Amino acid sequence: MTIASGDPIGRQDAAPPLRRVRSFVRREGRMTSAQADALQRLWPRYGVDLADATQIQARFSRPAPLTLEIGFGSGEATLWRAQQDPTRNVLGIEVHRPGVGGLMLRAAQADVDNLRVACTDAVEFIEAMPSASIDTAIIEFPDPWPKKRHHKRRLVQPAFIAMLVERIAPGGSLLLATDWADYAEHMLEVLEPAPALRNTAPDGQGYAPRSAMRPPTRFEERGLRRGHSVFDLAYRRV
Repeated sequence: MTIASGDPIGRQDAAPPLRRVRSFVRREGRMTSAQADALQRLWPRYGVDLADATQIQARFSRPAPLTLEIGFGSGEATLWRAQQDPTRNVLGIEVHRPGVGGLMLRAAQADVDNLRVACTDAVEFIEAMPSASIDTAIIEFPDPWPKKRHHKRRLVQPAFIAMLVERIAPGGSLLLATDWADYAEHMLEVLEPAPALRNTAPDGQGYAPRSAMRPPTRFEERGLRRGHSVFDLAYRRV
């Protein structure tokens, strides 16, 4: 998963960052002509800019409970969620432009209307969103930054979680998954003390069963091929 600043068509919206240590590096990779075309042609329909964050529901065709996915990669799970529950609005944030273009292209081909995409720094975007505006926040397979000296770059940190939880409505959910055992332990260390969160695992602590909102993805399959276990965490905003 990658998250970076800057929207796909070059606007430079400025907002003070939550922290200076970023959890991403830009890994652009190869963009196909179809992805590049979708990025430009479909942005007016599906794209949201940082300036839209304060009135995010206005960018959808109607108000509805909002599912936010942070760092969607190729977007296969994001599109699946939008298709599985058209009564919800789904917002994905990702900086990998080929992934953004590919998701918008597939959404248009499927004529999905309850999906929107931001191509910007997730921290800055979420910071600009209104309080209690998110029903479900999802962080799946974020960059694990496995080397100890890089752990400060991990997205799941106390300051970020405190800011995110403020934007989750009471009764809303925070769902996470990772295939790195030490990152899973780090997530628990950050999330368990959060005063506004309650662990919804069967015994009220530790890891949760696989979420019904998490379809299999290439990120998960890659981790399993490497012999990794997958850890799910599920919390509710009290």
